Amino acid sequence: MAVASKKIPAPDEVRIKTALLSVSDKTGIVELARALHQKGVRLVSTGGTHKALTDAGLPVSDVSELTGFAEIMDGRVKTLHPAVHGGLLAIRDDAEHVAAMNTHGIAAIDLAVINLYPFEEVRAKGGDYPTTVENIDIGGPAMIRASAKNHAYVTIVTDPADYSPLLEEIAGGTTRYAFRQKMAAKAYARTAAYDAAISNWFAEALDTPMPRHRVIGGVLKEEMRYGENPHQKAGFYVTGEKRPGVATATLIQGKQLSYNNINDTDAAYELVAEFLPEKAPACAIIKHANPCGVATAPSLAEAYRRALACDSTSAFGGIIALNQELDAETAEEIVKLFTEVIIAPSVSDEAKAVIARKPNLRLLAAGGLPDPRTPGLTAKTVAGGLLVQTRDNGMVEDLELKVVTRRAPSAQELEDMKFAFKVAKHVKSNAVVYAKDGQTAGIGAGQMSRVDSARIAAIKAEEAAKTLGFAEPLTRGSAVASEAFLPFADGLLSAIAAGATAVIQPGGSMRDEEVIAAANEHNVAMVFTGMRHFRH
Repeated sequence: MAVASKKIPAPDEVRIKTALLSVSDKTGIVELARALHQKGVRLVSTGGTHKALTDAGLPVSDVSELTGFAEIMDGRVKTLHPAVHGGLLAIRDDAEHVAAMNTHGIAAIDLAVINLYPFEEVRAKGGDYPTTVENIDIGGPAMIRASAKNHAYVTIVTDPADYSPLLEEIAGGTTRYAFRQKMAAKAYARTAAYDAAISNWFAEALDTPMPRHRVIGGVLKEEMRYGENPHQKAGFYVTGEKRPGVATATLIQGKQLSYNNINDTDAAYELVAEFLPEKAPACAIIKHANPCGVATAPSLAEAYRRALACDSTSAFGGIIALNQELDAETAEEIVKLFTEVIIAPSVSDEAKAVIARKPNLRLLAAGGLPDPRTPGLTAKTVAGGLLVQTRDNGMVEDLELKVVTRRAPSAQELEDMKFAFKVAKHVKSNAVVYAKDGQTAGIGAGQMSRVDSARIAAIKAEEAAKTLGFAEPLTRGSAVASEAFLPFADGLLSAIAAGATAVIQPGGSMRDEEVIAAANEHNVAMVFTGMRHFRH
């Protein structure tokens, strides 16, 4: 049953007389407390915060002086007391509330500065189960929620970034209602994200990938100029997952990343991470979240040139992802073409100097490569709901490939098959990828018909051959990958017409025998992976 409102209008200005400070992150807390003290605000604090303020020579009361009850149970119980929550929740203009405060000796708390135990950080560092549980804050969220509910009278601050705005706000000793509303909204968002992190950790720890309630929380890293299109608003939120990529990267130079930049850069970096840097340098060039060229080579510069050769027209204005440190030679090659973003695990000083000649070119150092096998979650919204799934961390190296044709693939064909299938995993469905000697020869993406994808990829290869002066398209003698099963023989026949001699696909169609028969008829080797990589 809903609780009836007291219908007491909130005052616009509330004078700050008493502040409760209880923070895990001590950043800026001493400076804030000193400024509050200079304004005549009484300071009350807890545990480590109380020690930090006392050590700084500030007059501060311990919360036990409010409660008349010592901190117990290793600090688990210290603020869960009517003297604290009554001071935060009391409606100052309500006679019954005031009478209760007087009867029980409860003092009003006008400002609460609180942040929480570092649960997200402990989880990210891989803390064991007992340590992670111990870093679930109880009193902090309770005080935050109490303060935020009573924002008509109480100012709640949960983020050290808001200390400066708070001091500006209380220059005259009071806070305005609009400011308290804004801080309350931030407070509830913070506790929601905190609870989301805890519930998701439990789901992971208890091997419950799809719990009854799923909440995904994030912290605004930056507000963007617009979303996919100029009329859409957008922001970039980070979840705290320590997966190397665009969210963890340092922007070395260039303009602010746009919504589309971030989406495409993430796609590019996840793709290039499929190729282990200790095996060979690799480069992926992405346009509109689809690869237009991928290659490995003995050097990073050569990998870039080979990736570009697949479709140099589409690469214009694209995203370049590298699996090794960007060096000067590769940088010199890249700056010859207009590029939006470069992302690499690291960047040499010499390469930075080269890229600096293009001041608008965004250069990101991610600090590492994401592990393609690492589990995780992906999510997208639909009308009235949220689609959540585990990350596609399937790797072709981990699969038991089944040769289904009379002719088995050669060693080189098998390598090209695996290469093409890795790339196809990152191409929007329906996807068909031709590869030869460690580079893509043609990529067909996002078509409603798989036959059309095969044809478009072949056309791209023919155009590239004409542009580069090749005697024939690279699809001649290539391996071709389909990220899902070939439902009919027509897609295979299109690939054979383009020159493919080996095919890798999941298999599982009702017409597999028909497709296998067509491969045998043309002496084409085919293997089944048993794993599909739809990407929508």
